[in-house]
Amino acid sequence: MHVGDIETRAFGIEHLEDAAALSRQAGWPHRLPDWQTVLDLSQGVVAVNETGRVVGTALMTPYGNDCATINMVIVDARMRGRGVGRHLMDAALKLAGERSLRLVATAEGLPLYEKLGFRETGAILQHQGIVGSVAAPGETQTAAPGDLAAIITLDREAFGADRSALIARLAEIGEVAVLRRNAGIAGFACIRAFGRGEVVGPVVATGIDDAKALVAHFMSRRTGAFLRVDTGAGTGLAPWLIDCSLAHVGGGVAMARPLPVRPAASTVHTFALANQALG
Repeated sequence: MHVGDIETRAFGIEHLEDAAALSRQAGWPHRLPDWQTVLDLSQGVVAVNETGRVVGTALMTPYGNDCATINMVIVDARMRGRGVGRHLMDAALKLAGERSLRLVATAEGLPLYEKLGFRETGAILQHQGIVGSVAAPGETQTAAPGDLAAIITLDREAFGADRSALIARLAEIGEVAVLRRNAGIAGFACIRAFGRGEVVGPVVATGIDDAKALVAHFMSRRTGAFLRVDTGAGTGLAPWLIDCSLAHVGGGVAMARPLPVRPAASTVHTFALANQALG
């Protein structure tokens, strides 16, 4: 597919350096390893110019056969307004097939996503900063290797799709904390290196107090470190994050196509995303 002298190709590891340069141009914090992580879990496309330089990216991260996120949609500032973003999105949507889709939109991307049938489901608030002194919670503990299956099941209930590959990868490259109750796992949170420091998420729990405890599990061990948390505006976590020195610095618009239906029997909720790309 061509737009003038621009061609779209499958996203491969050979495109990672150019993709990372694009994200820096856009002011995103993603390091090369952050791109590698999302690419390992995804399929995608790049737009390249006549010299072979990457001028646009889009990834589709599948969660089983029923759901996916569209992410890392970037177009070089010098190439905007030429239809490159639309062609990248069309290619990413084709990769997704019949899956239901979710994404977090920037203000610039919102009009295009609306034209493609995505509808707003809420606001995502990005909080980050240097962690102050946070007391260690009493109930949380580091997850054991044998907890992974239960953690994946809990995430599936909260998110509404099978993210086993994502959760396994986060456990491999980062740390996981859990809450144990009644001989089972009642909540979990992950942390991993990302951007300027580390990102906490996903955080899955039955209520806000448990979610705070899971985030505090990591904060209490990282006084003076740089942390980021992406939370939904409706979770109630944001005011507490500000109290813990993680300022609100931006965010995006959560969107879906079609609008998701949450199971009535679900008792757990996602209080923080893995990050805005992965949901």
